[in-house]
Amino acid sequence: MKAFETTTELLPYQADAVAKLLPSRVGALFMEMGTGKTRTAIELVKIRHRKIDRVLWFCPVSLKETVRREILKHTDCTAADICVFRESTNERNVNPDAMWYVIGLESVSQSTKTALTTRRLVTEETFAIIDESTYIKGNRALRTQRLIAFCEHCRYRMILTGTPMTQGIPDLFSQLYFLSPKILGYRSWYTFAKNHLEYHKTKKGLVVGAHNKELLAAKMAPYVFQVTKDECLTLPRKLRHYHYVDLSDAQRDAYEYAKEDFLRNSFHGEDGDVDRLCIFHLFTSLQSIVCGFWRYNENWWDLGKPKVMRDERFEHNRIEGLLSAVERIPAGEKVIVWAKYRYCLEQIVEALSECYGSESVARFYGNIPVREREAELLRFRGGARFFVATQSCGGHGLTLNEANHVIFYADGFKYSERLQAEDRCHRIGQGKPVTYITIQSDAGIEERIDKALRRKSNALLDFQREIDKIKGEGIKERVRELVMKL
Repeated sequence: MKAFETTTELLPYQADAVAKLLPSRVGALFMEMGTGKTRTAIELVKIRHRKIDRVLWFCPVSLKETVRREILKHTDCTAADICVFRESTNERNVNPDAMWYVIGLESVSQSTKTALTTRRLVTEETFAIIDESTYIKGNRALRTQRLIAFCEHCRYRMILTGTPMTQGIPDLFSQLYFLSPKILGYRSWYTFAKNHLEYHKTKKGLVVGAHNKELLAAKMAPYVFQVTKDECLTLPRKLRHYHYVDLSDAQRDAYEYAKEDFLRNSFHGEDGDVDRLCIFHLFTSLQSIVCGFWRYNENWWDLGKPKVMRDERFEHNRIEGLLSAVERIPAGEKVIVWAKYRYCLEQIVEALSECYGSESVARFYGNIPVREREAELLRFRGGARFFVATQSCGGHGLTLNEANHVIFYADGFKYSERLQAEDRCHRIGQGKPVTYITIQSDAGIEERIDKALRRKSNALLDFQREIDKIKGEGIKERVRELVMKL
């Protein structure tokens, strides 16, 4: 690979990361969002350029343009040196002379064309990087298996993420196995699980605990550099506010019906077990009702029956609450709005466009093509004031420190997702305090989600654990009491 120069200086802790990982051919940068994982990885590539022929940089599809821009920002490489995989990229038209190949992680499993093209590019001298490596935490997933198979002979491998364990210790196995099976010393998931995981006695496959954590940490330590923002950066304050809205009568009626519907249909067997799918259905139903709609499958509880969908829309005050919160933000200051559901996204875009003009709103969510999303991101970094996005699509990897106001229209259930979304703008380059506004009603589901996020927990799993603890006579009545508190 030809030589290139970096055009930005390393921060001291980034230099520390380089110094630690340089002696090994594989390594993990577990650096919190906003601390400069990409810049650090680029430095390691630069130092090793004589020993490698190319870099394969795997990242979520939504981040491909971000990675390309970061390479151009931090190096003297040109656009011709970077090949970003598109839907049309194949073995015949891929640029053979590029230095950097930016490939969507999702495409590795979803596109045979991408998979074949990627495999042909890999040599022993290739440097393989997986950005947001929790995307390969599932050891049985096709994406994980392909990437491990493609890259197992690469001389250099690296993983990058700020949240290596979104669900716990099981997340680590595939990420570290990609680097090298020798790190943990286990050739299979079975032996890893046997040595480190504790399973539920009756529910097959349900992990309830872990052991030998110190041994696991000791094995990982030589190959991992980990740092948090609090340890290495002095960033502006985070300010938090709530904007409360009332539920309409129609919302409250539907809300109570959804809980009763869950209680009628979710129990399995004599012991009254409730599986996770049922609880997920309950949580999403209640949250969507609070947001003003309910897309309801009348046979949700029986997978053997055909879907019978019913869409309901309710009068609600949530959009008015959003606009009221925006009115209090100084004119011209940029705002990120995080939402979850397509119906909400469309309502938010329509309302903001009507009040502030369509050119003021940039959209970034799943049903928008990748190329169009990239254009919308550039519009936001230019003149658009509002960035309306989902956490699943825009909550990883993007740098959005043009904004210092963030509105959560509806929260996710996981603390890791919330933290990722918060840190899109609370990172290197942010010069102002960042204000986070949560739109919230008095519905029990929102209170429970909020409390779980404050505990840095997962609201869905917490509720499942509470139900799992209920045993013995009267289990259905006690589950009812728990559900009706929502």
